[in-house]
Amino acid sequence: MNNLLSNKTFDPSETIRGIKQLLVSDKKKIAFLFGAGTSFAKRTNGSPNIPAIAEMTDKIVAEIQKDKKFVSVINEIKKELELAVTDFNIETLLTNIEDKTRIIGNGTLNTLNKNGFLNLSKKIKEEIIKIVSIHKDFKDDDAKQLVQCDFAKWIRNAERKYAIEIFTTNYDYLFEIGLEEAEVPYYDGFTGSYMPFFNADSLEDINYLPQQTKLWKIHGSLGLHEDDKKNRIVRKNSDSDDLLIYPSALKYSDSKKMPYAAFIDRLNAFLKQDDAVLFVCGYSFADEHINERIFSALNANSTSHVYVFYYDIVKQDNKKEYTFSQNCDMANLAFKSRRITVLGTRNAIIGTDYGIWKLKREPDRDDSLNVKWFFDEDAPINTNAELEKEQKGDEVWTGEGELTLPNFVSFVDFLKKMIPKDGWKENDNV
Repeated sequence: MNNLLSNKTFDPSETIRGIKQLLVSDKKKIAFLFGAGTSFAKRTNGSPNIPAIAEMTDKIVAEIQKDKKFVSVINEIKKELELAVTDFNIETLLTNIEDKTRIIGNGTLNTLNKNGFLNLSKKIKEEIIKIVSIHKDFKDDDAKQLVQCDFAKWIRNAERKYAIEIFTTNYDYLFEIGLEEAEVPYYDGFTGSYMPFFNADSLEDINYLPQQTKLWKIHGSLGLHEDDKKNRIVRKNSDSDDLLIYPSALKYSDSKKMPYAAFIDRLNAFLKQDDAVLFVCGYSFADEHINERIFSALNANSTSHVYVFYYDIVKQDNKKEYTFSQNCDMANLAFKSRRITVLGTRNAIIGTDYGIWKLKREPDRDDSLNVKWFFDEDAPINTNAELEKEQKGDEVWTGEGELTLPNFVSFVDFLKKMIPKDGWKENDNV
């Protein structure tokens, strides 16, 4: 439910000005936690991206049901989930299949035996890998069209004392491609050239390769495999045996294995540092194994802070709704700690106070920070297609509107604008 009834207000200009100071401060250690929403983001209409969960689910189901023996199975599971008032998506589908695989024994469910469910689960995971492997279809200039490439350019051009750390739950290679296209040296926990191996000890040393950007793939990555002969994890060509934490109820137990445990430990260690700041974008806080490490670190350190750019706009049937309210799961998490700030599109939680965005005064041309970089004053609140259009003319100025930074594209655009054009290296298209 949308909740815009709070009496508390926050001036977005003041909040974003403070965030800007954090991003440019040499005293702060900066990291980013990026979730699936950053892989959905498109810099332009033609930019490559990973489909959102609903579209991905439709694509996978359509592909799986080409095998007639799985048509009725998928339809029956969908009905079961709907009766349980549970959304039907890849995560709930895989969870349902895994639950049945554990309990089925020698019996039959939904027309399948245990081997049938194991085969169905394998096929779904293979389809997930196909969808996130969009790099295989890249054309010559596709890398330059990635939002991740723009983000990498910001890293390259921002003058910082401490190297940036990137944590991501995404399997795809979009951040790797963006960093390499922008010629940003980075370290991802693997050492070597012929068949790079995972160096777990390096993650325990917070000062390892201090000048290099770090990229930590919390849920695994395409191309990671177990080398049983040498009892280690290596990186090679991607296939159906890639080490990934798939979206299902098993992800919590899977996260305790290597290399995932080492990456999550690194996130915890980063936040335990003095003056550490974690910016979160595209991550919904639906993964308890990650959330608990974030909160345990915050409880152990009085100077670290987490800023969550929370995209909460849902559009359906020409209607727009804001899902971030005082009673939502994200709010309940934020109320637990004063050192988590949640910046939604219409509302925010700052210092455990919930309120709405509202400018204290009309923007001025001489303001040091252009409001248009991060706030849409004319954004309509919701309801129907007509109200989606910006208001023009003599409407009364209210100071209310939408914070645009929860959208990853807008967030990266804001980062780019923080660096003067003459500060960008040659060949950068700003």
